[in-house]
This record gives sequence, structure tokens and C-alpha cells, in this order.
Amino acid sequence: MNREDFPMLKNNLIYFDSGATSLKPSCVIKEITNYYENYSANSHRGDYDISLKVDKMLDDTRCKVKDFINANSSREIIFTKGTTESMNMIIFGFMKNYLQKDDEVLITKTEHASNVLPWFILEKELGIKVNYIPLIDNKVTIDKVKESITNKTKVISLAWITNTIGDIRPIKEITKLAHDNNILVVIDGAQSVPHIKTDVIDTDIDFLAFSAHKMLGPTGVGILYGKYEYLNQMLPLNYGGGMNSFFESDKTMEFKELPERLEAGTLNLSNILAFSKAIDYLENIGMDKIEKHEKELKKYLINKLKEIDNIEIYNEGTDSGIVLFNIKNIFSEDTSNYLNHYHICVRAGNHCAKMVKDELIIKNTCRISLYLYNTKEEIDKFIEIMKGNKEIFKVIL
Repeated sequence: MNREDFPMLKNNLIYFDSGATSLKPSCVIKEITNYYENYSANSHRGDYDISLKVDKMLDDTRCKVKDFINANSSREIIFTKGTTESMNMIIFGFMKNYLQKDDEVLITKTEHASNVLPWFILEKELGIKVNYIPLIDNKVTIDKVKESITNKTKVISLAWITNTIGDIRPIKEITKLAHDNNILVVIDGAQSVPHIKTDVIDTDIDFLAFSAHKMLGPTGVGILYGKYEYLNQMLPLNYGGGMNSFFESDKTMEFKELPERLEAGTLNLSNILAFSKAIDYLENIGMDKIEKHEKELKKYLINKLKEIDNIEIYNEGTDSGIVLFNIKNIFSEDTSNYLNHYHICVRAGNHCAKMVKDELIIKNTCRISLYLYNTKEEIDKFIEIMKGNKEIFKVIL
């Protein structure tokens, strides 16, 4: 799908690691250069033409993000460095002042580190309790969420799609159940926003974090969405230029309204403005079409892998474009090195989700994460190489 738009694909490469970062289309790359060559100025700092141009383009990008996830207001869209920073802002900027000792936060053991470690730190600092929702057949079910809720539960924090097992969680149903019990819902959207249609009003989620670089955009740009009432209570993690209205020698000070209050310092302007092009690109294709394409590819890939007798597949029953596998009795990084010899890029290891071994009963796996530019022809080439995997050590040693 639109492969001619991706310069990296001209390098005799099969790229199966979009869960780590996606490839970038030419329009995104060109916009970064365009900023530096033609209107390289700061935002909200100058009264001259190119600075005013940047101001308008920044505001336009914020509005595009709002529309892309169907938020109520562009003031609910905060630019960050990525999903990790967005999650830390939610947890340390809001939850640290919202939660009290013995309050409970529910996650799963398949969450990314960004949705685990900050909660662990908060447990140490505040005495909250982090507990786990059990999975059924590698999936989060509404019944298990219901069983996990206690009168102490104050937050449910989940990936919409996990970066390992790749299960798509029933977020709308979870949010309704949570709100019926006065529980807030935090969503890690790093693997979902790039791949499925996202509507924060329909799902009624309270906070959402995601990254530009996993959805055809540049690195170093993330989004923090929150309902205005909660964002307005969030304390900044950074203080400095751009977020204050004034400060005086007598130490009086006043901070700006949202979103500027949570965006201290100079933003990653070139990449934010290029992110606008990535959103345009995805919308021109259509998120429903992208989701359908990935599901077809995954089904095709799974069926082909099952024809190879020494392949173990760990998440056949999940719906996203993520496939976890190993060659039996072969360390995952050896498999990755073997594939690299043939210019095939897959991820190997624990994928920043070090507790997933408690669910899969295996520590390291190979991961294929598919995206809109992948094809059945690429899968066929991959399968042909995998059929020769019994010669793996002759290749990598």
C-alpha cells in the first residue's frame, strides 16, 4: 500500500518492526527540511512573519490531532516528547496529587514499561497498590476487569493494543464499567492510534498517550490527551519559558492556561509540523482500510508460519498486526540476526514488557509488527528464508 512513498523501502529492505518505529513517507521527511530551510523560527516568541507562520502551523497541527482522535477541544491536546513522557505527566503531574495511600491501580502484566514503572514508583512514594488484571487466552476480558475491581480501585491503566501479545482491549466497555464505579481510565495508545480508528469521546477515556513516530511521523513528538477538567488540575513537570504569564522579583507568578501551561520551553517544532503531514497521510488512506489490510496480512502470515514445523507462535488469536514467534530451541536474538543477514528487520527480546513472561511462560520472543506498507510478497520472502532456519548457525557464525 503506497510503498513508493517510503524512501527506506528502496534499500532492499523488508521492514517488520513498525511497533518499534514506523517508516516515514516522503511528505513527512520533506516537511522537516522545509521548516529548516524556509521558516525556521520559534513559536509564540516573535512578531515577524515566519514566526507567525509557525504559530499558525502549530495551532493547525494541534487541531488536526484533536480531529484525528475526536477530542472536544484543541486545548485538550498537549505536545510532548513521546508516549513515555505523556504517561509520566499523567502519573506524576495528576495522579500523584489525586491518589492516596492504599488506593488501587489496575494494570496487566503485559503492559509496556511506560505504563508500569511510573506506577511502581508511585506505589513506593504514596503507598498506593498496583494490582494486575488476569488474562484469558492472552486477552483482557470485561469479566476479568469486573472481577478485579475492588472498593479501593481508583484507576485502570491499560494499553489499547499491547506491543507484545497484540490483543485489542474492549476499551469502551471497560471505560463504562470504570466510570460506573468512579474509576479513571488511562490509555497507552502507542500501538493503537497508528492502527485503528480512535474516538476519545465515544470511548469516554480520561487520558490517552501516544507517539508520532509509530504513526509515520518523526521521532521526539508525542501527544498527551486528557479531558479538560483533569488536564486543568495537572501540575507541570517542567517550568520555564512559554508556560508563564509573568513572574516578579517578589516571587509572585502566574501560569498560562492550557495547553501552553504544560508545554514549557521550545517544542520540537520541525517534527511537530511534519507530524501534521503524517496525520494527513493516514487520513487520506483511511484508518479502517489500514486496519483491514493489517488483519489480512496477519492471517496470511500466521497460516504460512504454521506450515514450518519448528516454529512456535504465541499470539495467534489476537487481532492486531503483531505476531510473536520463535524457532524452537533457538534464542530469539539469533533468529533476528539470521533474518538480518537477508535484510529482514524483526524485533527480538522482551520488547520493553518484562512481565509478559509471566503470561506467556517465555522470556524472549521475535516480534513482527505489520503496517500499511507491508505486503504478502514480503511475507513470502520471509517464509522462504524461515524454511531454511535449520542452517541458522552456518549463516550467523
